[in-house]
Amino acid sequence: MSTRQLLVTSALPYANGDIHLGHLVEYLQTDIWVRFQKLRGHDCLYVCASDAHGTPIMLRAEQAGMPPEALIEEVADRHRRDFGEFLIEFDNYHSTHSAENREIVERIYAALTAGGHIARRSIKQAYDEARGMFLPDRFVRGTCPKCGAQDQYGDSCEVCGATYAPTDLIDPRSVLSGTAPSVRESEHLFFKLGDFAAMLQEWIGAGHLHPAVTAKLAEWFEAGLQDWDISRDAPYFGFRIPGEADKFFYVWLDAPVGYIASFLELSRRRDDLDFDAYWGPDSTVELYHFIGKDIVYFHALFWPAVLAGSGFRTPDGVFAHGFLTVNGQKMSKSRGTFITARSYLEHLEPEYLRYYYAAKLGPGIDDIDLNLEDFVARVNADLIGKVVNIASRCAGFIHKLAGGRLAARLHAPELHDAFSAAAESIAAAYESREFSRAMREIMQLADRANQYIDQHKPWVLAREGATAEAVDVCTQGLNLYRQLVIFLKPVLPEVARASEALLRLPPLVWSDLEAPMLDCEIEPFSPLLSRIEPARVESLVAATRTAAAAAASPDAHAG
Repeated sequence: MSTRQLLVTSALPYANGDIHLGHLVEYLQTDIWVRFQKLRGHDCLYVCASDAHGTPIMLRAEQAGMPPEALIEEVADRHRRDFGEFLIEFDNYHSTHSAENREIVERIYAALTAGGHIARRSIKQAYDEARGMFLPDRFVRGTCPKCGAQDQYGDSCEVCGATYAPTDLIDPRSVLSGTAPSVRESEHLFFKLGDFAAMLQEWIGAGHLHPAVTAKLAEWFEAGLQDWDISRDAPYFGFRIPGEADKFFYVWLDAPVGYIASFLELSRRRDDLDFDAYWGPDSTVELYHFIGKDIVYFHALFWPAVLAGSGFRTPDGVFAHGFLTVNGQKMSKSRGTFITARSYLEHLEPEYLRYYYAAKLGPGIDDIDLNLEDFVARVNADLIGKVVNIASRCAGFIHKLAGGRLAARLHAPELHDAFSAAAESIAAAYESREFSRAMREIMQLADRANQYIDQHKPWVLAREGATAEAVDVCTQGLNLYRQLVIFLKPVLPEVARASEALLRLPPLVWSDLEAPMLDCEIEPFSPLLSRIEPARVESLVAATRTAAAAAASPDAHAG
């Protein structure tokens, strides 16, 4: 197997709030895929950054009485901590509010301008006279002009699904001041997306996207590719556009540039990374973006066009996933199911969720459901009852009967070979992001390992004095367990580390599946994972509901 070079990203989390379980679908999916690539011996880098610009951040910082720079650093620190405790391992985690991001976005803008891909024209926008600023669409609310639903956003109606301009709203009001906005004209800068229609059709046709995403993009092509507004008026927290007095780059232009900037910052710290080899137009490195299905338009149309128009390479794949529901419904604060990463970590181990998401995730954009009752049952049955159970049963006998030393031979080498032979199918499932299929196949192997142990009953052999045969069976069992740990290592890195310590092994890699572990000593068994008690999940939901009620109370907003 030849070594591949890969660069992988997740969408940048917005530095305006905490990470929750819905966000984690993406970062866990990406981390599992990256860990799999590294386990196989490939040269794979995973970079990310805080998405740190925009009006919401500016206004939240103002409300908190702190500079935006302090707010984004405080939020980014919390994000890093939560990601780290969920065992998400970035090779670099940077910020879009950085010298590298400014450098790259200005370079891109200069190239697009020189290529004739930037247009100027005046537009009419809602303006808050009381606050002295233009209002983003989401900062205007009013009555839907199509169905009459009240208190709808300025860009779309959540009741009938209609899209419109904020100026179309009936009885509009500013979210910031509560006053009726006026309408003012302002000259804006636009990226001429239509210039890249042929290039995008060719790129999409080359199979870089899931078929469901390609079908959605076809609808947008039929409607006609629209110019993209890439500027915002002051006041705005972001990078000022060179040559403009009061214009800033729209956050959605410099946010994906954060992928490039994060790598640039990493490459300047590492002598072995050549920037152009990864991002130049002739790059042979595989580039993959993991995103949510709600930002497909930006990543599958604007982003490849911006890259192509500014002399950078385009992605090899944009992998979109669906949303998370909890107990079949949208996450809800009142029901206690709008769960933050931090709240989860205060009640439950991260690898439970890593496994449950893996057991649910496929390569498409279907939503996945975190059914809390099923979560408890599946984790307990699969991880504790099937996988860890093998190690706990066999390691104890090895110490009791053989002083902690494994046998010098395999009792049933054909079973070990069958596990090794399953590697190709499991690897293919991981590679294609069919994690649910990989987990099913791994658990079928775990069932076979437990059936083998139940069939040969080492506890009976030991009681009857057949000590050597009992040790042979338990040696076989621990070798099967070791293979299962390799298969599960991308999903359960901490369980894998503890298992390596138990078996006195260096870090396991995919190629270790072939040769068995024989005639060597192991450590005494200590618990690797404990069962989830339903009461722990109930307390998590209760704590989330209590926190939501406290945040919504009038006292929480006093002063």
